[in-house]
Amino acid sequence: ANGMDINRADGGSYTDNLIGTLLAIFGNVLVSISLSIQKYSHVTLAGTKDPRAFYRTKTWWCGFVLTFIGEGANFVSYGFAPLALIAPLNAVSVLTSSILGLIFLREKSKPKDFAKRYGLSFLGCVIIIGGTYLFVAFGPNSHEKLNAVNIVKHIVGWPVLLYLLLEIITFCLLLYFYKQRNANYLVIILLLVALLGSVTVITVKAVSSMLVLSAEGSMQLDYPIFSVMFVCMVASATFQARFLSQACKLYDSTLIASVNYILSTVVAVGAGAVFYLEFNNDDVLHICMFVLGAALCFLGVFLITKNRKKTRTFEPYVTMDMANGVPTIHDKGLVVQPDYNGSFSYGALVNNDGVAPVTLPANLEQPPVSPRSIDASHGPADLKKD
Repeated sequence: ANGMDINRADGGSYTDNLIGTLLAIFGNVLVSISLSIQKYSHVTLAGTKDPRAFYRTKTWWCGFVLTFIGEGANFVSYGFAPLALIAPLNAVSVLTSSILGLIFLREKSKPKDFAKRYGLSFLGCVIIIGGTYLFVAFGPNSHEKLNAVNIVKHIVGWPVLLYLLLEIITFCLLLYFYKQRNANYLVIILLLVALLGSVTVITVKAVSSMLVLSAEGSMQLDYPIFSVMFVCMVASATFQARFLSQACKLYDSTLIASVNYILSTVVAVGAGAVFYLEFNNDDVLHICMFVLGAALCFLGVFLITKNRKKTRTFEPYVTMDMANGVPTIHDKGLVVQPDYNGSFSYGALVNNDGVAPVTLPANLEQPPVSPRSIDASHGPADLKKD
């Protein structure tokens, strides 16, 4: 029985990997949809004189429930599949967000102009789909069914201790430059996020695996390692969200989405390889094809976010509420859409929908002024007074 727990048969591993992959894809798609729904709720309130707060609308609560379900699916997926399979799947969130943006576009343009403006996004979507297929098909085959005893064995191994020591030293150096030398460079902030994210995904996988085993009848929750991992998971996720919030205040959200996805995925896959020995049973060909698939996902995410940065109307929360020519981009953007950084899928903020919209001037290409548009444009100010 212990042998089956430590290294499951290939059939069991394949089934577990499939379940974990499908759960992660479902969770990322659901989170993207839910955040777009919540954005729609904010924008609708901003365009009207509805005095209600956003959390008192049915639309916002619907999005919140979907976010909870989606993140729950993401969490459980770590209990079935290796980190190397789950971490790159956050690209699905960017893919879904991009498709939602095209679905909710209301502007009428010729097919040639449309293809010219959004060709990069289509290309990015295709590349992400191809990359996802590659790293799922050639990812780690054997999957260890982690229990409390196995997790402790992993922690006390010298490769893990060396890895953690190097990570702590690197984190402290980066934190010193960030806090004491005011080095507010995006790469430094996102490296801090990625290093914290590696701790988050390691602990999430341990906690999720022990919860799954406990649900199957093998109680793991009374082991001290479960409490240790749970505390580390909550602490690292909390600090990770704080650093992400600071990055969002200083830099464009699309740039953050692209760079953070790449850094967090690389660090998470490395953590899985060192901590859980996920690539030990794979040959060189499988590893190379996996790396190629992940690189394609990086390129796809970069192309989509690059196109978004040039064309802000591509984002669903900007274009959803175009009624009678009333623009939904306001000069009080941060009031319309509060900063929402809670959904970063355990180490990878890939969702451009998870941050506040970039503030744009209210007088940018405004249509002819009418009493209705004047009222609508003052919506955010009214909300602020409330």
